[in-house]
Amino acid sequence: VNIAYNNDNSPVKLNLGMGVYRTEEGKPLVLNVVRRAEQLLANDLIRVKEYLSITGLTDFNKMSATLIFGEKRYKYHKSTFIVGNSPVIKENRVTTVQCLSGSGLLRVGAEFLARHYEQKTIYIPQPTYGLHPVIFSTVGLSMKTYRYYDPTGHALNIQGLPEDLDSAPSGSIFLLHACAHNPTGVGPTAEHWEQIRLLIRSKRLLPFFDSAYQGYATGSLDADAVSVRMFAADGGESVVAQSYSKNMGLYGERVGAISFVCKTTNVARRVESQLKLIIRPMYSNPPIHGASIVAAILSDRTLYNEWIIELKAMADRIISMRQQLFDALHARGTPGNWSHILKHVGMFTYSGLNPKQVGSMTKEYHIYMPEDGRINMAGLCAKTIPHLTDAIHVAVAKFSN
Repeated sequence: VNIAYNNDNSPVKLNLGMGVYRTEEGKPLVLNVVRRAEQLLANDLIRVKEYLSITGLTDFNKMSATLIFGEKRYKYHKSTFIVGNSPVIKENRVTTVQCLSGSGLLRVGAEFLARHYEQKTIYIPQPTYGLHPVIFSTVGLSMKTYRYYDPTGHALNIQGLPEDLDSAPSGSIFLLHACAHNPTGVGPTAEHWEQIRLLIRSKRLLPFFDSAYQGYATGSLDADAVSVRMFAADGGESVVAQSYSKNMGLYGERVGAISFVCKTTNVARRVESQLKLIIRPMYSNPPIHGASIVAAILSDRTLYNEWIIELKAMADRIISMRQQLFDALHARGTPGNWSHILKHVGMFTYSGLNPKQVGSMTKEYHIYMPEDGRINMAGLCAKTIPHLTDAIHVAVAKFSN
């Protein structure tokens, strides 16, 4: 899709396939707080460029665990003001290591499970992020799918998902999108998550969370971590991969952390030891710059608060794009019920467009997206919504589902 878009010389071409944020002017965004953190790092003459340890930057790992599992904050100024109050952190039952952003996190986690976990079958949602099956099959895990998306209502398959959880063999691994499901935009409610948690724990399944959008989905770091924290609070084991590509805009820095929540401190230490044996021959140790940016922002109250404001602004703009597109389709009288655009959460939404409709939009309107009709809502702006609305209206009329 991206290659075809780049080869198109049309002045009205529109790329809604690539999973990156764009401003209202259609430009890439570097957060102001990231630039400030980089300037602080550049001015710190004590910093050196030595290799990190195999597990990465220690402060980054501690703060990443706190961010995803729960936190409390000092009310007064302090250079490092985030202190964990999550049970898994207080009881030292979690081990967190820095890895190479989303795909790298998943690869390390998958390798660990393939080597050391009792079961070699992982269930992935249908549909899911395109690299998920590639990564897990590469390490030799057997893959099955569970029902997640209901295309008739553009919603969560609330009947099929619990049935597939209940029928899975004990000990199986279940891959879960922590929030803002890619590619559908469909997310479980808190009540759904509790139902999922109870089933997973009763069947002794292992939850493996892919958290790529914390704070970027709803604008709230806490709301977007509800699923992970539910599982962390019940004393059971879990795996959590968290990336800073989207919520800090650090795409090319390739920075993220993977956490293993264990039942005891001793197991957590042993897991970390085995992770070192996996990482060392794979890439030796992770890069320092991106992790230093994250640590600088998370450890300074002023920078952290600035990040929260910018993060919410990104999330709010995506929500606004959903509303504007829905309103435009409704005003145009485009056939169909487009309310799911408003109900979906995060960067992506399954539009409901079929491959013929998508192909027609590309050919006639120079709009690029995957054949499944997934739209990157962050790739839209007020100026491009009328163009997209025209294309959808014509395509729906020309090729009915």
